[in-house]
Amino acid sequence: MIGIDHVQVAAPAGCEEAARAFYGGLLGLPELEKPAALVARGGCWFTCGEQQLHVGVSEQFSPAAKAHPALRLRNTGALEAMVARLEAAGCAARRDVDLPGITRVFVDDPFGNRIELVAPTS
Repeated sequence: MIGIDHVQVAAPAGCEEAARAFYGGLLGLPELEKPAALVARGGCWFTCGEQQLHVGVSEQFSPAAKAHPALRLRNTGALEAMVARLEAAGCAARRDVDLPGITRVFVDDPFGNRIELVAPTS
């Protein structure tokens, strides 16, 4: 293995508009065009550095409260700016101080999935 290609989070049917607003709009992840053969399945894909984050439709959707992607920001200033943007949009940020040298914050996407934001402590 040479790395992680993508991580997928689940969402309910009809999630695309909210996913684009959160992942594309608030988090600033560029959206990728899904292959034509997969478009009918719903959901949407985003790029995050060299990896991808896929929002996939699950008919038996249940939010992931523990399992989560951790998205790395360049520094604590960028992380704090992101948290401010998320909070201004009504997202509750939960700070964690258990990892030395890492600033990390948890937020939920519009579907209740846990998302971790991390940056090296300055």
